[in-house]
Amino acid sequence: MIARHDSTRQRGVALIIVLWIITLLMVIAASFIQTMRTDVNVVANSLVRVKSEALADAGLQRALYELAKPQNIDGRWTTDGSSREWLYRDIVVNITMQDETGKIDINRAADALMRGLLLSQAVPEEDATKLVDAIADWRDADSNRRLKGAEAPEYTAAGLSYGPANALFQSTEELKLVVGMTPEIFTRIAPLITIFSGQPGINEQVATREVLRALPNVNDEQIDDYLTRRDIARASRRPIPNFPQNLFRSPSNNQTPARIRTETMVSDGNRFVREVVVRRYTDPKRPYAYLSWKEGRDLPELLSQNPDGSKPPATNGNTSAMTLGKMISPGATP
Repeated sequence: MIARHDSTRQRGVALIIVLWIITLLMVIAASFIQTMRTDVNVVANSLVRVKSEALADAGLQRALYELAKPQNIDGRWTTDGSSREWLYRDIVVNITMQDETGKIDINRAADALMRGLLLSQAVPEEDATKLVDAIADWRDADSNRRLKGAEAPEYTAAGLSYGPANALFQSTEELKLVVGMTPEIFTRIAPLITIFSGQPGINEQVATREVLRALPNVNDEQIDDYLTRRDIARASRRPIPNFPQNLFRSPSNNQTPARIRTETMVSDGNRFVREVVVRRYTDPKRPYAYLSWKEGRDLPELLSQNPDGSKPPATNGNTSAMTLGKMISPGATP
């Protein structure tokens, strides 16, 4: 009886050990499966990102091909900020091209144009006057304060630890440092300004409605009438008319900088945006150079507003940006 009882107890212990081993193996297997699933997802996400970036690159090269065409050739894509959908390998790439002369250059714009810009965006008249003078004081080389401007003492009085650069703006974002410039005002004017046109005025043939509203002594009815005539001329492939009320006209040519924005969204909703400013050259060894380069899946300055003013859905992800001078031509020098 004792031997039988010991044998039964041993079998019971063995069964418990087997059950523990099976449980342990199940835990190990589950952990392995989870790890493999995570690795597979990481690889899949990486492939999706690479695909999105490659599609954005393809869209950029397609836009550069259009920019290389003569301005008066039939079928050439317009550089007025219009959005177009380009189908590439069953994926839609949204592309916009904006001639920078269609924006207001904060380094070169006439005071009246800068003031008109601020007033058109609902900035009170007194604040607009102060901001125009403060912007001029920031970008000029001297320390002489304009009537309502701001030099170093005014920045100190405002509790700021810095003063005006007394040099040209290096980016439009630098405008946020000017005393009196609020985040709300900057957000409203950011899509309308540039540092790349190098012109004191604007090219109405590629300017958006909001930019045209910055012109002094121009009303919305005149702008709407001009935009209708401009659209009709473009659709019928006739020369684009001038806007008689534009006293700050700055025409563009094949060498003025253009901003190209490409956006891709693959099947799983992964979104990627690339935005560059490119200057064109007539030298075949150096056809163009990048003046600015921004890219990412969540760029607030890129994703906060579409060219038509609408807001796209928010996305999550990493960002990266590079500016000033990556050459497209191998071996070329700035």
